[in-house]
Amino acid sequence: MKKINIFIGMLLIGTSFYGQETLSKEKAVALTLENNYDIRVTKNNLETAKNNKSIYNSGYLPTVTGKAGANYSNNDTDLEFQGGNVNTVTGAESKSYNASIGVNYTIFNGFNRQNTFKRLKENYNLTELQARQVMENTITTLFIAYYEVGRLSENKETQKQALEISKKRLERAKYGFDYGQNTRLEVLNAEVDVNNDSITYIDIKRQLANAKRDLNVVLGRSVSTPVAVDTSVLYASNLNLEEILQQAKANNAGLLQAKKNIDLRKLDVKINRAGWMPNVSLTSSYAWNKSNSDPTNQFSPISNTQTGLSAGVNFSWDLFDGGRTKTNVANAKIALETQEIQKEQQEEQLERNVSNAWETYQNSLFSLQVQEKNVETNKLNFERTNERYKLGQITSIDFRQAQVNLINAELSVSNAKYVAKNAELQLLQLAGTLLDNKNF
Repeated sequence: MKKINIFIGMLLIGTSFYGQETLSKEKAVALTLENNYDIRVTKNNLETAKNNKSIYNSGYLPTVTGKAGANYSNNDTDLEFQGGNVNTVTGAESKSYNASIGVNYTIFNGFNRQNTFKRLKENYNLTELQARQVMENTITTLFIAYYEVGRLSENKETQKQALEISKKRLERAKYGFDYGQNTRLEVLNAEVDVNNDSITYIDIKRQLANAKRDLNVVLGRSVSTPVAVDTSVLYASNLNLEEILQQAKANNAGLLQAKKNIDLRKLDVKINRAGWMPNVSLTSSYAWNKSNSDPTNQFSPISNTQTGLSAGVNFSWDLFDGGRTKTNVANAKIALETQEIQKEQQEEQLERNVSNAWETYQNSLFSLQVQEKNVETNKLNFERTNERYKLGQITSIDFRQAQVNLINAELSVSNAKYVAKNAELQLLQLAGTLLDNKNF
């Protein structure tokens, strides 16, 4: 929880960004931590677990009970004595009052209370790990959405430039046709390419609008809030597979939860064993009782008051409970063994996931380098193709092919850039160091 609090404290630096200014990565994280619905629910769950581990929920404190009451009666009484005398009392009233305060305290219950209290504390620790995992998943989701807006924003600009080039080509084709330098086919081909580029541009704008709404949902604010993102990406330069594997085994939130569940299952075994042990409790009370009544004969008291202190020790031991405790202990041991098996499975899966993520990350970085070179090559090719097209040395088909090659290369670079960054963030999450990361 300390790590989570530090993370929130360092990044919670502003919450109102409703203009079209660029939403920095730090501000996006701060907004998410404050407003995201999953995180808000998780914070409430953590607060509930904190209350549950309190001494007030432990059974270590005594119970104190106060009682008070009053009774009234009105009776007609006929008393016949041995000598034959009859004493009749009509409307004899009787009133009684009582008040007491009692204390009950369990001295020993087979270590059930002690182990249950430990379990509540361990359950709080488990909830902390669950909260951390929710934060990590949410931050990962945030940057998938954030970088998707960045990718589509770059794609939109690329397609906008392509559309402008196609419009200029169409304009040039029309001039050429008017002056008899081009055929009608050249104009029609240019119109088709403009239409196709326009459709693609409109579709990317739609995808970008949807991506912005997705991002605003993760940020926990109105989906219609204008948003622009920072498209710059920095990559970690010090990642090492062996180090990441070691960090994952020590810090991965899912694996730590599996280990914590083993601790909880061990405590369950001890708690169920308490059924074989005796129970000792202490009771004590202080009481006051008073009654007032009309006399029914000369010997009848008209008032009676009692006050006093009482205390006692209760001892109970279920010598045989029908086998219920034996069954519960056996099942608790099986649950413990199951949890240990699941932990081993998670360790194997974690090592596999880290290795797969590392391979994806390395391939993405390599692909990015190759695609960046392709962009430079296609830019040079398009520039030369454009000059030759203006001179009439190549056809519009060759020009269009060079243009499409450049567009595809630029789109591939944009895609590879964000795929590599998302792969890096996945590696950091698996290693359990995502919340310590400052390079988003």
